[in-house]
Amino acid sequence: MGQLAGIARHDRPRGAMEELPCVVVTCDAGVEGDGRGSTHRKKRRQVALIEAESWAAAMAELGLEGEDALSWSSRRANLLVEGVKLPREAGKIIAIGKTLRIETTMECDPCSRMDEIKAGLKLALEPDWRGGVLGTVVSDGEIAIGDEVRIEQ
Repeated sequence: MGQLAGIARHDRPRGAMEELPCVVVTCDAGVEGDGRGSTHRKKRRQVALIEAESWAAAMAELGLEGEDALSWSSRRANLLVEGVKLPREAGKIIAIGKTLRIETTMECDPCSRMDEIKAGLKLALEPDWRGGVLGTVVSDGEIAIGDEVRIEQ
């Protein structure tokens, strides 16, 4: 088991990331207030999750450690988990808090936007699903930083 270490959202493509202490996540809207959740044509990209350990590995590869490291929200993911390895395949269930369930749909492949943020970031996020996973909400929930994260299937 791991824990939820961060929550972030952006209300539109290329919009500023807003980090939050807690949020409601629903089947209809994804992360409340996030532009990806309800307006995206395909809900298989409704929520993006990344491992803190994967982000740290990418930062180390770029020589950006400690105070020099970029914030995890630069990745534009919604949820940062630590202490648990996210599934590397579709169809697995990630449980967060008491009721939130997210079904993994695909790898969150890093795009060219990552190199706009920092040269070499896209390449540093490519190995072993370091860029994270995408999923669709299958059970609503209110979550907060520190909540337990489990892989159920």
